[in-house]
Amino acid sequence: MDKGKFIVVSAPSGTGKSSICRRLLQACPEIQFSVSYTTRKPRPGEVEGKDYFFISRQEFQKRLDGGDFAEWAESYGHLYGTSIRTMKESLAKGTTVLLDIEPRGAKQIKKKFRGGVYVFILPPSREELLLRLEGRGHEESAVIRARYAQAESELKEISWYDYVIFNNDLETAVHQLLSIYIAQGCKRSNLRSKIKKFMTK
Repeated sequence: MDKGKFIVVSAPSGTGKSSICRRLLQACPEIQFSVSYTTRKPRPGEVEGKDYFFISRQEFQKRLDGGDFAEWAESYGHLYGTSIRTMKESLAKGTTVLLDIEPRGAKQIKKKFRGGVYVFILPPSREELLLRLEGRGHEESAVIRARYAQAESELKEISWYDYVIFNNDLETAVHQLLSIYIAQGCKRSNLRSKIKKFMTK
């Protein structure tokens, strides 16, 4: 069996990244979503074990000290991390894993795991990004400014990603991410076992 693949998707807050990832998972149920650990409280509608594993800061630190995370980062006072054990097990089984993480975490994954496809999602414009952040309605202006400032910082990381998707339209953005996934599945380097089996008959 060929080793599993992984897709890392990053984007500034308010870009629509999570919506695009959910749609990809609906279209391709064979893809396994990497459920992160976090110290923040669940938001309305979020499900334990599906959206995140919600743990205390003490538990997170314990896992961090024990080397349990393939990547981790702190964002707006909350900690987020990806289980290195779960990721290794999934890849060993030949599973394709989707990671929805920010650039700081993506860089850590790139250092620890070979291969992978890195996709950065952008809004139509910076002005539109600010409008989307302001349109959330449930956050104070100081939080919105902080999110926009972090977005400006994250945009500088775009140079080392493999693909860029502009989310002008959700349907188009989903199809573009799906196309990237399909194309990666057709790469010769990702089909070595199947090609070898075919050639030896």
